[in-house]
Amino acid sequence: MARSKVAEELRQIDAAVIAAMTPAERLELAYELGRRGGEMYMTAHHVDYETAARELKRAGRAGRRYSRCMDEDLP
Repeated sequence: MARSKVAEELRQIDAAVIAAMTPAERLELAYELGRRGGEMYMTAHHVDYETAARELKRAGRAGRRYSRCMDEDLP
């Protein structure tokens, strides 16, 4: 499948912008994108934060082997 020239240029620009960021800035961006994704999920599924977090956590575990360390909340 051929890639769009415009899409490829945007990917290159995004990669360059991210490469120029400090590790702390990249981490902040990742948290922001995750927060936005959570907000979109809550809006699309008409659920509150706790329900969305629980459903997304469950979906991430689907088909995976149980691990007790995954039950521990990260800071």
